[in-house]
Amino acid sequence: MTAQIIVEDVPLADLKKGLADGSIALVDVREANEWAAGRIPGATFNPLSAFRPEALPAAKPGQRVVLHCRSGKRSITALGQAQAGGRPDVRAHFTGGMLEWQGAGESVLKD
Repeated sequence: MTAQIIVEDVPLADLKKGLADGSIALVDVREANEWAAGRIPGATFNPLSAFRPEALPAAKPGQRVVLHCRSGKRSITALGQAQAGGRPDVRAHFTGGMLEWQGAGESVLKD
């Protein structure tokens, strides 16, 4: 029997606030070509194709790790892998992903 994945949805306004005040450590699970094409400022990179739960940042006191992808599907998959890989503290994802971030006109870093 597989354990239930715990998922906390993080809306855009909460993500922006958390990035601004340091209460969110954002991790992008998209692939390298997507990362290079544009990423949310402050995010770190851990692509789903080579996802490593042990490479996720350790949340500082008062901080939570939030995963994101393009539209919210891969970040859910990565949450399951993180929790199965010994990171039960990793349970949040930015539901709208890059589509919502860019659609809202937020800034994007590019290589």
